[in-house]
Amino acid sequence: MRLERLNYNKIKIFLTIDDLMDRGLTKEDLWKDSLKVHQLFREMMDEASEELGFEAIGPIAVEVYSLQAQGMVIIVTKNHEEEEVDEDYADDYIEMQVSLDQSYDIIFEFEDFEDIIQLSNALCHQGIKEGAVYSYQNRFYFMLDEHQPIEIDSLVSILAEYGNPSMISIHWLQEYGKCLIPELAIEQLYHYYWSKNK
Repeated sequence: MRLERLNYNKIKIFLTIDDLMDRGLTKEDLWKDSLKVHQLFREMMDEASEELGFEAIGPIAVEVYSLQAQGMVIIVTKNHEEEEVDEDYADDYIEMQVSLDQSYDIIFEFEDFEDIIQLSNALCHQGIKEGAVYSYQNRFYFMLDEHQPIEIDSLVSILAEYGNPSMISIHWLQEYGKCLIPELAIEQLYHYYWSKNK
């Protein structure tokens, strides 16, 4: 589980599939209102308090994004206007407004653009031509939807050889990142960097 403060009243929590499995949960469980999910949320808020000084008291908004084959991104926002809560009830008082979004995009993060160039060679040989490339805070991101000519597990295995699953959702990249190649990224990269060398 990784936590990041986005601003004074908003944090982002990234849970990998392994994080969920360690707690006896699946991605599907997070869409249910169960005791295990409430325990997980309480654990996340305790860790956010300890690591980031983020106290989830009073009304909060929770946005859950399911990232295909990667895990979950959870955005928690405090309503700072309603933070006055009786101290006797502070430990038990969390009011949640939850919105859920499932993403079928696969997003991987790369330290170097050269890694994406190498990836383009591997994916092109698997019949994959699509994808988009973004840059954000000196890193590069490759996004692909799940409908590809190879099985998703095989696809994720190839991607993992060159990069790491992204903590950042496509919505965040579209808003704050820079789109370098909007479509057919693999085909274009292969054409410019590999086919000319043959």
